Amino acid sequence: MAEGGAQGGETLLFLTDEQLRKGIEAMFFAYRAFTSDPDKILENHSYGRAHHRALHFINRQPGLTVSSLLTVLGVTKQSLNRVLRTLIEDGLVQNRVGKKDKRERHLYLTDIGEALERELSEAQRNRMRDAYRTAGPQAVAGFRQVLDAMMDGELQRQFKTIKDAP
Repeated sequence: MAEGGAQGGETLLFLTDEQLRKGIEAMFFAYRAFTSDPDKILENHSYGRAHHRALHFINRQPGLTVSSLLTVLGVTKQSLNRVLRTLIEDGLVQNRVGKKDKRERHLYLTDIGEALERELSEAQRNRMRDAYRTAGPQAVAGFRQVLDAMMDGELQRQFKTIKDAP
């Protein structure tokens, strides 16, 4: 879109506080919708969103170290340890000692963990797929640009590392 162009009658170059407030509120409600389906599934297992995030990123990068997961999630070691302890005790995650560095702990999903992660991700993929189809390719590309622009340099680097993982 050209600089100063309009979409829906709104000038994108000079956003008002009201337009920004509406965007912020839209993100809050979209996030609520995006997490609502997995929340129902997690509730059946007595898990929360922290468990979901851990399962997601361990699935994306099997063998991820606890240290790397801490960095990706941006949580405290104490908080992550509570989540991992539960997932390990419940048989969803395996914790293996590093082959090169015995101090490292590498995380892998078990078959049960993979099944739950797949169910959670499928719910979110379905919602995302429907939203993308409704919005169309230009809106999807713009949405991705906005998300990328909201991340600072370090978060962009982390996202690129995960995005490029197999």
